[in-house]
Amino acid sequence: MNTSSLIQKVWNFCHTLRDDGVGYGDYLEQLTYLLFLKMAHEYAQEPYKRDTHIPKGFDWSTLKSKVGEPLEAHYLATLHKLGQQPGMLGAIFFKAQNKIQDPAKLSRLVQLIDAESWVGMDADTKGDLYEGLLQKNAEDTKSGAGQYFTPRALIQAMVECVRPQPMKTIADPACGTGGFFLGAYSWLTRKGGKLNIRQLEFLHRNTFHGNEIVAGTRRMCLMNLFLHNIGDVDGEPTVDRADALIADSGQRFDYVLANPPFGKKSSMTITNADGEEDRDALTYERQDFWETTSNKQLNFLQHIVTILKDNGQAAVVLPDNVLFEGGAGEKIRRKLLETCDVHTVLRLPTGIFYAQGVKANVVFFDAKPKDGKVHTKGVWFYDLRTNKHFTLKTRTLKLDDLQDFITCYHPENRHQRQETERFKCYPYADLMARDKASLDIFWLKDNSLDNLDDLPPPDVLQQEIIDHLEAALAAFRDVAAGLPLREAA
Repeated sequence: MNTSSLIQKVWNFCHTLRDDGVGYGDYLEQLTYLLFLKMAHEYAQEPYKRDTHIPKGFDWSTLKSKVGEPLEAHYLATLHKLGQQPGMLGAIFFKAQNKIQDPAKLSRLVQLIDAESWVGMDADTKGDLYEGLLQKNAEDTKSGAGQYFTPRALIQAMVECVRPQPMKTIADPACGTGGFFLGAYSWLTRKGGKLNIRQLEFLHRNTFHGNEIVAGTRRMCLMNLFLHNIGDVDGEPTVDRADALIADSGQRFDYVLANPPFGKKSSMTITNADGEEDRDALTYERQDFWETTSNKQLNFLQHIVTILKDNGQAAVVLPDNVLFEGGAGEKIRRKLLETCDVHTVLRLPTGIFYAQGVKANVVFFDAKPKDGKVHTKGVWFYDLRTNKHFTLKTRTLKLDDLQDFITCYHPENRHQRQETERFKCYPYADLMARDKASLDIFWLKDNSLDNLDDLPPPDVLQQEIIDHLEAALAAFRDVAAGLPLREAA
């Protein structure tokens, strides 16, 4: 079967299951379990002959030999047994459940997966198939999965600016389904990269390190990486199912690429090993943090500074309130500008995230040795928000929309930049003199305020109104919760 036919067959079966009430997320989980089990079976054969640590009687051969209700019963037993194993097995099958209630359709899915040789398949084919399902799952707004999905065009632009090097470590403390890892992987394995065997081995096992607190999302992340030839069937997972903010692990990394979760919900929740919530834990007690705050984004920013090596580089998506908020926000901003080299801020347009009402930016900075010197000389701002209009359906963000920013960023040598209409530099002294050291800076004129002919199309305008209302509602909820007010419009 050729690649396009296989992808179409997998998609068609997804639609078949949706008629039974099995959503993209549930289908993805079942596909993950069965794909991993089948690939483990293939790795156990010639020429690999690897010990996959799958207990006898709970392997792929045993599963595919059954049909009907015995298949359903054995599948449940297999999920439970594998979830008790250590390493990658236990991570993939942690608290796994069967969501396909029709034994006949479960059997058809087993047969579909068994008909292909997945280990020998091109990584791009497997990866693109799984990534496509992840995106469809994110688009299903009812599932809430969109909060774990960063637009791939934005990830690609961030990676192209940072340009990670081989034999370097890359971390994401809230890695979702692994989008930043795969973006960096694509960059490192691009045509012309020519990695040697040692560099490829390091990329396969040692480059990526992450945290994802939601077990199901972590499972999808690990499978997403595995299908792209990152990690081993018999190895240890490099994505921890733990809240990165609870403690400093002591690990230090060369790069951090991240889009930490927005909102306040999980900033007031610490999850224990059983997945239960401790709602009495309102703040994180971290001696390495500059300020104690319940603001999740500010905590992630402080954590990222901690885990970077000296001269390590970060590109982090952060909401607007991080740029202008007073109190702890102002103190953290001043310390960040002083102790790190904060050199670039990309002001993002609205309408590009699945979470409604989000106004965000990408902040690029380098960690510096703690030598008492001021390391930020000036911050370059690129405004991709004013007079820019995007939606998730009719005007999605493409890499071409970010190409001018990449050019202005000048990744070949960011110290040789030129100002443009959308790209301006503000000296450190001027920024520190602003009220609350605010980095919420605009200079372009919004044409729609003066000229009705410049208004965006009706569907785009409708979405922008929804975004503003969602942001205002979030701000009012913050007030009701006694938290600092976020920007409402």
